[in-house]
Amino acid sequence: MNRISIYLLVFVAWSAGMFGAGWAWRGDRAKTGQARQQVTASAVQARQLNQARAVEHQQADTMANIGAKHEEDRIAATAVPAVVAAGVRDGSLQLRDDLATCNTARLSEAVAGAIERDAHAELRAEVAGALVQIGRDADDHVRACQAVIAADRTEVTP
Repeated sequence: MNRISIYLLVFVAWSAGMFGAGWAWRGDRAKTGQARQQVTASAVQARQLNQARAVEHQQADTMANIGAKHEEDRIAATAVPAVVAAGVRDGSLQLRDDLATCNTARLSEAVAGAIERDAHAELRAEVAGALVQIGRDADDHVRACQAVIAADRTEVTP
């Protein structure tokens, strides 16, 4: 083989090697670009997921606070009948005429003895306490339901 053929063969081999290296380098760069895009997309997705979780946690805390307040109100409402009955007995609270006369209208004072009238007056105070508790329980329940609806409808931003 002559010298020119050898140079030509070396040049072709060298060119083929450089072409192969360039091709491999280009493929590696493309894979690196795709990997970077996947990392960026994963980071965005993770950030959105964390934001959604933060919103869910905040809403859960709000609902838990509403529930705790409602339970406190329910516990506090158990003392209402006794307080109202005591207030009616000592005169610090007065019943409206329609409630005060509803139990005694059935018994005429001529027939009812003094003991029965006292018993009915006591019963009237207890009934008033129970009615106030029922009304308060209903108000507390409605207030808690409205708070849940308001908390659910507000848009929470982390």
